[in-house]
Amino acid sequence: MKSTFVISLTPFKEDESLDEAALRAHLARLREAGIGVYLAGSGSGEGYSLSEDETRRILQIGVEELKGRVPVRAMGVEPRTAKQMVRIAAVAQESGVDALQVYSLDAGHGTMPTNAEMEAYYRDVLESITIPAVISTHQSVGYWIPIPLIASLVDQYNVIGVNVTTPDHGYLLRVIDAVGDRVEIHCGGPMHALSTMALGGTGYLSSEGNIAPKLCVSLITHWEGGNLEAAASAYSTIMHLLGLAMRFTHITGAKTALDILGLPGGIPRRPRLLLGGAEREEVATTLETLGIARIEGLERAAVHAS
Repeated sequence: MKSTFVISLTPFKEDESLDEAALRAHLARLREAGIGVYLAGSGSGEGYSLSEDETRRILQIGVEELKGRVPVRAMGVEPRTAKQMVRIAAVAQESGVDALQVYSLDAGHGTMPTNAEMEAYYRDVLESITIPAVISTHQSVGYWIPIPLIASLVDQYNVIGVNVTTPDHGYLLRVIDAVGDRVEIHCGGPMHALSTMALGGTGYLSSEGNIAPKLCVSLITHWEGGNLEAAASAYSTIMHLLGLAMRFTHITGAKTALDILGLPGGIPRRPRLLLGGAEREEVATTLETLGIARIEGLERAAVHAS
């Protein structure tokens, strides 16, 4: 069965404290759309700015709002040590989320772990946790996990999926061929959403689901229903939303878009700022051109910058 997940943003108030009411309202919108949710991620979730207590609270709220209705998973951030990842896992396990993404090791200062060090890291983490794990192989750390290691981890541990973020179609295909018959394979970001599903993978992750969760789910439903023309149209719209992220980042662009649409998203934590002036107008024009308010069924949406 195909599926899609959103890496949920984290709403903050003007004083940069966690906005629990806005988070609940945002998650309710995601729940209504039927999209799976990753929480407290290092990208659009602003995970690096979160304290452990804030991460714990976000996961608790996520479980309260989502569990049993849509998949709810912890994402966390790229760790420098196995102990850091195990600590994130402990917080996730306490919260009751369905699963935890285990990020690739970020060795720091531009260095890359050896194959033996990668294997030691994953075994240290996976042998220390009981929660189902989704392995992330992500370009942000400067390398991809060797496919034989992925296959070995899937064989030996409670691994339910692999999230693959790469521009390399060949690597994506080899991951699907190696373990796609046993676990979920989602590509990170919508860029390869159609090719992932065509190659036998499960679906895709996105930050665009924060702005347009119904649109992101529609790509899956159209594909599953065999309506490839509608799937292509949804894909095109999602990719134009991705263009905002490429220009303004997932955090700044998404939170500005939600502010324009009158939806709960809060503000970013400094040094990131909501967009203003011509940049805000550009976001508003894109939302209007793409018909996001109509697609998402928003009754009251200000699609022009104020």
